[in-house]
Amino acid sequence: MDDEATQSAHKKPAVDLSQSGMDRKIEKKFWTARRIVYASGGSFFLFLVIYSFVMTDRGSRLNVEADKITISTVSKAPFREYTPVNGTILPIETFFLDAIEGGRVEKRYIEAGSFVKKGDPILRLANTNLQLDVMYREALTYQNINDAQNRRLTIEQNTIAVKTQLADAEYQVDRTELAFRRDSALAAKKLISDQDFLQSKYEYESWVRRRILARENFRQDSLMRINQLSQLDGSVTRLQANLEMTQHNLENLVVRAPVTGQLTSLNAEIGESKSPGQRIGQIDVLNNFKVRAAIDEFYIARINAGQKGDFDLTGTTYRLKITKVYPEVKDGRFEVDMEFDGSIPQGIRRGQTLQVRLELGDLSEAVLVPRGGFYQKTGGQWVYVVDKSGSFAAKRNIKLGRQNPQVFEVLEGLEPGEQVITSTYDNFGDIDKLVLKE
Repeated sequence: MDDEATQSAHKKPAVDLSQSGMDRKIEKKFWTARRIVYASGGSFFLFLVIYSFVMTDRGSRLNVEADKITISTVSKAPFREYTPVNGTILPIETFFLDAIEGGRVEKRYIEAGSFVKKGDPILRLANTNLQLDVMYREALTYQNINDAQNRRLTIEQNTIAVKTQLADAEYQVDRTELAFRRDSALAAKKLISDQDFLQSKYEYESWVRRRILARENFRQDSLMRINQLSQLDGSVTRLQANLEMTQHNLENLVVRAPVTGQLTSLNAEIGESKSPGQRIGQIDVLNNFKVRAAIDEFYIARINAGQKGDFDLTGTTYRLKITKVYPEVKDGRFEVDMEFDGSIPQGIRRGQTLQVRLELGDLSEAVLVPRGGFYQKTGGQWVYVVDKSGSFAAKRNIKLGRQNPQVFEVLEGLEPGEQVITSTYDNFGDIDKLVLKE
């Protein structure tokens, strides 16, 4: 009972609000604390998205390990355009040995690789037909020379006879002249008959006419004698020259060294037959050398005699100068001969190969970037330039000019001191920015 009474005491009487004058609608608030928190967070997130979209770089990126790429520094330095060419050491002069007269190889005096002096015998050929022909020609030549000598003797004898006739005519004129003068004096004094006087006169006049004819004969004989002797002398000279040449043909069976040098090849075996004009070997003059280089035909318009180049050997740089340009192009290349401009390396050998730097232009100041694999990907139109912070590298358009095997000449887009990635770009695709990771 007490409990029921207590519960009754605590119960309040119900109030009918519909009947009271205090009836009103309670509206629920929209901006609750939770909604305010959610709206603020969403706005901040949207701000971050918009900021990231507007204010930050939207280009593609790629993380790259810095130790796996090559970074080079752009510099300003003297630049010389040149192209590398392969050169071969050759003797300054090479003399070829040919068989002037054909024949069978009978003896070899020296072997290939030996050093020879001018005139040294190298090999001897045997040619029986040539020897018989030389003997016949010698006999015929000697016969012709004897005939010429006999003709000379005849001419000399004829000249002596003409001189004798002239001398006799001169004597007779003098003798008859004295008789005619004596008889003229006697005839004037009527001491001799007219017949004796006329006989003396006619004899004197006859010998005067004979003397005139003898003098003319002597003059004609002298002119003819000079002409005939001149022809005989020329004929004898030619016969003697033919004789020497005929004998020289036999001497040509012994092949001798035309110069002092090294017999670098000898293609002749004992018993082998050689025809006239056939190549049997060569001699190299080793007191000097030259370099023969093959150059790409792309440079044919830029290569001229006098251009220079250099190469390194045993730590020393040696200079070369072009002395001859061969204009013929074979397999896309043409050749030049270069001689040493200054000292010659010691111990070089025929056939030795050299890497020659052939100059294509004069020395000049230029902005330079080292060569690298990037050129194959970009064609020299753009590179990745490393930021000053060193944390990333961005793509930049550039323009390159001349080049040599070490560097490119930069015309636009780069400044001295900047750093660029010069290694290959094959793994980067078309990425705009490379993030460099340690």
